[in-house]
Amino acid sequence: MSIDNRSEQEFLRTYNIHDFDVPLTSVDLVIFTVRDQALQILLVRRSEHPFRGKWALPGGFIDVRHDRDLDATALRKLREKTGVSTPYLEQLQGFGSATRDPRGWSVTFAYFALIASDDIALLHGGTTDAASWHKVDGVAVDCKLAFDHAAILSAAVQRLRNRVEYSSLPVHLLPAEFTLSDLQRVYEIVLGRKVDKSAFRKRIKEGDFLEEIPGKMRHASNRPAQLYRARPHHPAVSFMRRMGGEAPESNPTQKQ
Repeated sequence: MSIDNRSEQEFLRTYNIHDFDVPLTSVDLVIFTVRDQALQILLVRRSEHPFRGKWALPGGFIDVRHDRDLDATALRKLREKTGVSTPYLEQLQGFGSATRDPRGWSVTFAYFALIASDDIALLHGGTTDAASWHKVDGVAVDCKLAFDHAAILSAAVQRLRNRVEYSSLPVHLLPAEFTLSDLQRVYEIVLGRKVDKSAFRKRIKEGDFLEEIPGKMRHASNRPAQLYRARPHHPAVSFMRRMGGEAPESNPTQKQ
């Protein structure tokens, strides 16, 4: 063993992390879905102080004994709250200050997840006594959130909308089988505006991230619609141009 290795091991044996101030460290999740023709997020009601009785983003402290990294913490908390193990999950950013948590200096690493509402079974427990969906209005919800979760939500909504303009992310908000009209409607719900149908379908065709489900159609009062699914193991696709333009509202032949 080299002298450098021996000195390193000796240093680690005598090092005490508690000799230095360590901030409270957690992961918080902005879990998006589309329900009742609206973009919604999952909130939990806190059953303990601080902020007992207030709504908050689901999350929790890092388990240093079992979580190998931040992604593992996020996936564990997501599974505990929704029962979903393999959603689309993306790290948003870190938030930290001496004032965001009354218990002391704290930092949280925020993630956002995209989940089809059909896949979710809401769960609660630990420091929460209820879990429910809340409609996103602009970049906020209709209740005051605990900690700095309003700022985290605002950042997550803006990131999601920016990403959706140039990517295939909304496919993760749909069930396994869907029509192109279903997908377009989800884009419109997330973006908060109409999308031109012809430009949308051109962009989807160029992205090549969908495949037809052979022999499966959705039958309605008009002609049947082909059902699609995301290509297995296909990564999120980025487009060179933003998703469509606003459809002319005065055009009676435009079908959404």
